[in-house]
Amino acid sequence: MQPFTKFTAIAAPLPLINIDTDMIIPKQFLRTIKRSGLGVNAFDEMRYDSNGNEKSDFILNKEPYRNAKILVTGENFGCGSSREHAPWALLDFGFKCIIAPSFADIFYNNCFKNGILPITLSKEKVDKFMKYAEEKKEITIDLENQTVNCESFSSNFDIDGFRKHCLLNGLDDIALTLEKESKITAYEEKISKQRSWI
Repeated sequence: MQPFTKFTAIAAPLPLINIDTDMIIPKQFLRTIKRSGLGVNAFDEMRYDSNGNEKSDFILNKEPYRNAKILVTGENFGCGSSREHAPWALLDFGFKCIIAPSFADIFYNNCFKNGILPITLSKEKVDKFMKYAEEKKEITIDLENQTVNCESFSSNFDIDGFRKHCLLNGLDDIALTLEKESKITAYEEKISKQRSWI
């Protein structure tokens, strides 16, 4: 997992509530266990018509939002099933941060495990950043200082200290386990000697 650093980018405005994981990545794309390649199908039914052609009125099919790294959206984002393919698809599209008034719990947790920063702000603050996004203004995300900035408007956000540490250092569950590799190896060697029949 890549370390999460401070960055400034275009944000895509998606002012909808209750966007569920099937809207983020429809069920027909869940046959893969690869984390890559799903970005092209993120928001598939909103992005494409029945013939696979882009819908010109959908935000991610417009410039400059095709290259957005931040998504500003409505309440209860990521509700529905617990599919981890949803954050995989968003990350593969290019999103590094999602700003919303609230998230579904499982989706929220899955974001951290995949290097995406979900930021929860009050609806009033989200609406402010939504307006900036609609005006195609860049937003700065600073995880170290826990701030979101655009022009003269700035907001702090809360984040669990351990999750912040993991994002800043690019540590997923596997990397956290490998930090204890020497202890695991020592234990395995000890058990191998004590219980050679295992």
